[in-house]
Amino acid sequence: MSDVTPTDPTSEPTIATTSTTTSALRCEGLTKAFQGVHAVNGATFDVPQGQITALIGPNGAGKTTVVNILSGSMKCDSGTEYLGEDEVTNMESFEIARLGLMRTFQLSRELGGLTVLENLLVAPKLQPGESLFNVFFRPGTVRRAEQVNVERALEILGTYGLYAVRDDRARELSGGQKKLLEIARAVMASPRILLLDEPMAGVNPALIERIGGYILALKAQGVTVLMVEHNLNVVEKICDHVIVLAEGRTLATGRLSELRANKEVVRAYLGEVIDARPPS
Repeated sequence: MSDVTPTDPTSEPTIATTSTTTSALRCEGLTKAFQGVHAVNGATFDVPQGQITALIGPNGAGKTTVVNILSGSMKCDSGTEYLGEDEVTNMESFEIARLGLMRTFQLSRELGGLTVLENLLVAPKLQPGESLFNVFFRPGTVRRAEQVNVERALEILGTYGLYAVRDDRARELSGGQKKLLEIARAVMASPRILLLDEPMAGVNPALIERIGGYILALKAQGVTVLMVEHNLNVVEKICDHVIVLAEGRTLATGRLSELRANKEVVRAYLGEVIDARPPS
């Protein structure tokens, strides 16, 4: 039986769930309005633990607004959000990050005045050097922690092809390198859940392949990934699960191969795009 769950846009969405799949992240009935216009209007879905989930839909469907709400950078008007079994609705972004949920942005937000290496060194949570007591009375602890972080940051930069530019100012990187830096900085924070907002946007096909490989590697390491993505060839290649948003509501969930056969999804929201196939 197919796991695809179509929903009537005029009624409350019904989301496909299974008792054998643990949700790393879930939201119920999220709403967000701007000057009376609902960007998110009852979005409800689960993100399965340890899988790569795509959040897709037409422009204006509310995808980025949902990611902003889930990451704590925007407050919802109503609804609930859970990390595992813990409710985190409208918590501050730094509190959600400390619980293990990190995100990247559609437009890269590097710290331009810092070097590439320094961009990674600001990411680890609860560093000993953040405490003035440690700085003055436990300097050895601070130095050891900083050395561990430097070694790990250099390893991550090597993995993401940024080691050679580690001492360059982040503002001097190319657009593709800034995308990689965003992901590398999030990885440096040791996330349990990683939200990626259009990680493939504006990059060349070779880099799309590389980023896809990095995301698969994160899954292999146990990281749960939720990614907003318009490139359906990428979605079909690397994603285990797909959530379709339309007009701020959850239209359907399932695998992309199943959603291709969902006439409501194809006709109402994705048109011919969903018939795209990855090149052979």
